[in-house]
Amino acid sequence: MLMTDIIAKKRDGKVLSDSEINFMIDNYTKGIIPDYQMSSMCMAILLKGMTREETLAMTKAMMDSGDKINLDTIEGITADKHSTGGVGDKTSLVLCPLVASCGIKIAKMSGRGLGHTGGTLDKLESFNGYSTSITEEEFLNNVRGIGISITGQTAEIDPADKKLYALRDVTGTVPSIPLIVSSIMSKKLAAGADIIVLDVKTGSGAFMKTQENAEELAQELVSIGKMAGKKTVAVISDMDEPLGFCVGNALEVKEAIKVLKGESCGHVLELVLELGSCILTEAGLAEDHESAKQLLQSHIDNGSALNKLADLVEAQGGNREQVYNEELLPKSTFSIPVYSSQKGYVKHIDTEGIGLISMHLGGGRQTKDDIIDLSVGLVLNKKVGDYIEENELIGTIYANSEVKGRAAAGELLKSYEIVAEKVEAGTFIKKIIK
Repeated sequence: MLMTDIIAKKRDGKVLSDSEINFMIDNYTKGIIPDYQMSSMCMAILLKGMTREETLAMTKAMMDSGDKINLDTIEGITADKHSTGGVGDKTSLVLCPLVASCGIKIAKMSGRGLGHTGGTLDKLESFNGYSTSITEEEFLNNVRGIGISITGQTAEIDPADKKLYALRDVTGTVPSIPLIVSSIMSKKLAAGADIIVLDVKTGSGAFMKTQENAEELAQELVSIGKMAGKKTVAVISDMDEPLGFCVGNALEVKEAIKVLKGESCGHVLELVLELGSCILTEAGLAEDHESAKQLLQSHIDNGSALNKLADLVEAQGGNREQVYNEELLPKSTFSIPVYSSQKGYVKHIDTEGIGLISMHLGGGRQTKDDIIDLSVGLVLNKKVGDYIEENELIGTIYANSEVKGRAAAGELLKSYEIVAEKVEAGTFIKKIIK
């Protein structure tokens, strides 16, 4: 085969065969096909699209480009979760131990934050000594022993995606749905879980800005998962404002712990119960969503979910006492309160802007190699639909540089749009796709 012929075929809107897709992915991963040819192919896919059969073939070819995790030796039902990214998204920190406390085995490989979106691995490193780079044997032993492990993806898993993702990032081809789907699902399928639940974000702080685009992506993700033989569900949730009240690694860990203690509810708990009930019903542990939510809530109420988080932290080298005492988690030097300059109702929060504030404080990465400050970020006191008085507290900046903190305070104030007319908050859970 010739790559030029395959590029021309897709350029003309024709359907590629499985063998052509396998040839393309295999030889690109090996370095035989150069970046400039794969860039051309990515643009052709962006413009001409792919059938589901083509997307499935590409997903499988990427999955087969490296090692796969074999979970066959794990007794019981295994589950994995993926989020398309957002601001203040600490869902995995609550969902994974909660579902594991109900008897589902959680075998999860997570990523780091990049740009305005946070990463689960960064948050977990707020626990002193927590290792995100354990061996596959340790990973499997933790899943067997305590029912949960969350670690980073090894270099040997899905190397095709690493190369393609970097290429798409610099060639304007990130928004292609087939390329997004194959990127996400190749990693999830390589991880080997029986059930895959997907949290697809939509709104100003998400990569999918409109619900229509989010639904299209969610439907394709679910279809590819099912075609690959996995129980797959997607929940579309709102990202027009940050999830919860805290943005920043250790701050988000504290909020997650509060949810697991039953001290905080709101959208974080709502989303966790929705995603968790999808897992429990797919696993056959609950007859319907309502009974599944009741079971999940009972494991928050009796403390078993919080204890499971402590078990996870300890098993991967961290200090379990930090789960029970938030004062032991990283703390910033400065806390700067931010007050409203007007009264009225919160109509809009610049969600991406909030994420960038945390990043510029030192709590995020612009490149994967940046060193982050786990203690910085911000806590919001007001969300969309809330009424606020003039000079009332909007939020607090946590920083280790007073200059950066003061600058962030000004940016936080500008992130809020306040109007005189009453504002109704929108629906948070937009849709469930099975």
